[in-house]
Amino acid sequence: MKQRVLVVEDDVGMVMALTDCLKSEGYRVETEGDGESGLQRALTETFDIILLDLMLPNRNGFDICRELRQAGNRTPIVFLSARGQTFDKVVGLKLGADDYLTKPFDFAELLARLEALLRRVPSVPPATKDTYRFSDIAIDFPRTEVSKNGIPIELSAREFKLLRYFIERRGFTISRDELLNEVWGYDSTPTTRTVDVHIAQLRQKIESDPRHPRWLITVYGFGYKFTG
Repeated sequence: MKQRVLVVEDDVGMVMALTDCLKSEGYRVETEGDGESGLQRALTETFDIILLDLMLPNRNGFDICRELRQAGNRTPIVFLSARGQTFDKVVGLKLGADDYLTKPFDFAELLARLEALLRRVPSVPPATKDTYRFSDIAIDFPRTEVSKNGIPIELSAREFKLLRYFIERRGFTISRDELLNEVWGYDSTPTTRTVDVHIAQLRQKIESDPRHPRWLITVYGFGYKFTG
């Protein structure tokens, strides 16, 4: 699975350079050009790392970092800023950032720091061992078996992959596009309607009341979230 990076930066030239650099190393890159939209993306989608400018329209990088940490978001954050004073670095790190690079920086150094961070921090929230339980549902991952109240549930291979992906990212809102990319894969050509159909089928099998789901909920305007 390619690691997903959110770049929150308002300098178009820097965005292009970062995007080219990161994509050449195999990262999936998403970008936002202002603080408010960057914060919302970080709060509602799953990323492996966030590259965050300090001076941004609508919301500065310090505010974004503070709000993410207060919301319990532990995604690694690297500040990229032209402000190189020690005071700014200390503030950023105390707010919960994992690293701080002063512009201009060497892209080789940035890549090395990202690799070091990603080695220390799991790319997804720790979610699964061999088994996982929520409510009356039990999942055995090595055996690809799911049961409800001890009675086996028949899931298709796609439904099982979808359920596992949600469990690995429980608590995060996941967009339909992310599900298409990660569960169906880049070589497939399904539509977002395909996701909705599979979600509905999965709810029929794991929810006590599929019309009012408790575990696999819709986040309107964004996607879906697993709360188990």
